[in-house]
Amino acid sequence: MNIVVLVKQVPDSGADRSLRADDNTVDRGSANNVINEMDEYAIEEALKIKEAHGGEVTVLTMGPDRATESIRKALSMGPDKAVHVLDDALHGSCAVATSKVLAAALGQLNADLVLCGSESTDGRVQVMPHMLAERLGIAALTGARKLTVDGATLTVERQTEEGYEVVTATTPAVVSVWDTINEPRYPSFKGIMAAKKKPVQTLSLGDLGVAAAEVGFEGATSAVLEHTKRPPRSGGAKITDEGDGGVKLVEFLATEKFV
Repeated sequence: MNIVVLVKQVPDSGADRSLRADDNTVDRGSANNVINEMDEYAIEEALKIKEAHGGEVTVLTMGPDRATESIRKALSMGPDKAVHVLDDALHGSCAVATSKVLAAALGQLNADLVLCGSESTDGRVQVMPHMLAERLGIAALTGARKLTVDGATLTVERQTEEGYEVVTATTPAVVSVWDTINEPRYPSFKGIMAAKKKPVQTLSLGDLGVAAAEVGFEGATSAVLEHTKRPPRSGGAKITDEGDGGVKLVEFLATEKFV
């Protein structure tokens, strides 16, 4: 089975994150950048499927030069090779434009199964799997807490707030996973050393047949107009009960639109 895993490099969610003052995009230059946490579960699931059914696992990343660090980290877990979509014109791309580029790359890779995290910790829009499936004309099995492969048939337990739904489809398909699906392995020393020699193919927009005007700020369908830092936390309101505490409490809740 030909499996492609989408991997995104994001600022570490455990550290302070900020937007650039010049164009309101995520400031990745000053951040500690890591693999999007949810994508590590997708990598692990791909490796488990390969171990059980055979095949090849390819990591696909769209990002600047520094994303190479996350590509090598992903390869050290066990995938066979990687594809890095790299082009200066991609800076400022929205989710719609990003899906166009990734779909073009996936079209060249002829994947039987595309795996990805259900969301990224920087964007958290949860739309990429659906957009890719729509562009590629294949099924989308999203929010998986369990994935079973039986030949060309995929069965997913889709995690919901009430429990789970069982959904099936045939390959090719896009499957997004939650962190309940498995426990990602740690890269071994052997894996880290092997990752340095694994092939990483670089593709530009020209290689994918995507015009620069369709991506970046020029092709974006949405934009951040302004931003401000979160204000510091202040002390809460205190209500002194002088016989009318209940009334004051209700008035406060009404002011905050809780009642």
